Amino acid sequence: MKVLISGASVGGPVLAYWLRRHGFEATIVERAPSPRTGGQAIDIRGAALTVADRTGILEQARALRTTMRGMSMVDGDGNEIMRNTEETLSGGRFDSPDVELMRDDLTALVLSALDGTGTGIRYGDSIATLAQDVGGVDVTFDSGRRGRYDYVVGADGLHSNVRRLAFGPEERYLHHLGAYVSIFTAPNFLGLDHWQTWFREGEVGGVVYSDRDAATMRVNLGFHAGPLAYDHRDVDAQKRLVQEHCAGLRWEGPRLLDAMGKADDFYFDAMAQVRMERWSAGRVTLVGDAGYCASPLSGQGTSLAMVGAYVLAQELAAGPDGALDRYERRMRPFAAANQALALENPGEGASPESVQRAAAAITLD
Repeated sequence: MKVLISGASVGGPVLAYWLRRHGFEATIVERAPSPRTGGQAIDIRGAALTVADRTGILEQARALRTTMRGMSMVDGDGNEIMRNTEETLSGGRFDSPDVELMRDDLTALVLSALDGTGTGIRYGDSIATLAQDVGGVDVTFDSGRRGRYDYVVGADGLHSNVRRLAFGPEERYLHHLGAYVSIFTAPNFLGLDHWQTWFREGEVGGVVYSDRDAATMRVNLGFHAGPLAYDHRDVDAQKRLVQEHCAGLRWEGPRLLDAMGKADDFYFDAMAQVRMERWSAGRVTLVGDAGYCASPLSGQGTSLAMVGAYVLAQELAAGPDGALDRYERRMRPFAAANQALALENPGEGASPESVQRAAAAITLD
């Protein structure tokens, strides 16, 4: 049985790994010309820890986990107004069983898990059309290639191409949460040493942090705003939006914006959720952000993608009849609970009790 997966970030490779383990033929197509670098620190939590362990990458992920000594917050003039360290921060990231690591480190791990599995990855290409019947899905690619597959899976993020082709325009499914965030790598001109510094002025703010590579730091710049019209593939236009909304930042704002202009791993998007009545249409289905994005405010996007990929592979292996329905029945309570985390206490984060309830919303056989 042949499965085509769109997206080579986290969910796509995890799905491919488990499909191969269950005897399927898996192919990944990725629009980017090579594995994407950059991104923020992300968390593997709850059931996703089990998936990582069974995929054989958990110990490697733990070896790559961030090792922040602490965090501070500064006001608009750069005066420190709060500080927490590993010794004083109780119940937070420093003593948690969760694994926090950089997004590109996790992507490299899940891709390395595919070595020797026979999984084909086609970079620099994307799905152009889908035409399905009762027996399969005929696919044409932007490159002109064609193929027929038993299933097609969109693991291609908030602006999923597969979702658009199979379900219609994304405006039907995206629910804006009133903010935008940008992420990029910059020279560590602040001299951060395994440290995070948060800052905020009115509707604008962010965080800067540095971990293993002392020469660089990751920068998050964000702002509150209603829905904005922009091309999510036009990086220069996105940088101009951030510049416009964050131009009034004091402290290190001007230097951070200057570094943003030079960054070659810039990412920008809305804080938004994807809410759909169905994630499957015939032999096409969605995994992770493409079908049930919870937004970065939840802290659960990576875990949702990994667990969703694992569950989908399990259900397809259990038998194709009704597999996609079973996948949705198992995943919907988990997705709904994690989406609720992003809405519980915006700006403050969900309570530990809510995070535990969300983690308990699914079991893995």
